[in-house]
Amino acid sequence: MNIMLLYGTETGNAEMLAEDIVGELSGEHDVGCCNLSDFSPDSFETGQLYLIVCSSYGDGELPASAQPFAAALQASTPDLAGVHFGIFGLGDSEYEETFGFGSKGLAELLASQGAVQIGERITHDASGGDMAEDLAFPWAAQIVALAEEKISETA
Repeated sequence: MNIMLLYGTETGNAEMLAEDIVGELSGEHDVGCCNLSDFSPDSFETGQLYLIVCSSYGDGELPASAQPFAAALQASTPDLAGVHFGIFGLGDSEYEETFGFGSKGLAELLASQGAVQIGERITHDASGGDMAEDLAFPWAAQIVALAEEKISETA
């Protein structure tokens, strides 16, 4: 399967996790990785699965590297029908009211343009005892399996 990992980060934590997921999946799949700051809304391809890792900052805002992408997505309003994505959030439950809002907002924005979310959005809690990889690796494997199933149904 052709998979592109996209990440939105402020301090590099989402980038490191995205690269770890690439390493986990690259043995069986064609996997690439890109910062959302270097990805434009017209770069989406319908035959590719997008796994997105996105942090939340401040009062639930998107991280700095994802903000230009989100602004371009809103301004251009592309038709993302046929685009499939899974999204993994990084957050801190110390900010209970806005925990994981970055990934949630990005998922909603993509869906509003016609993209289809595969699987559930998972958010790692930086205040918790789990390592992000412990949640992200099984999440990524599940999203890929669901995407493969969905693709085989439509083929």
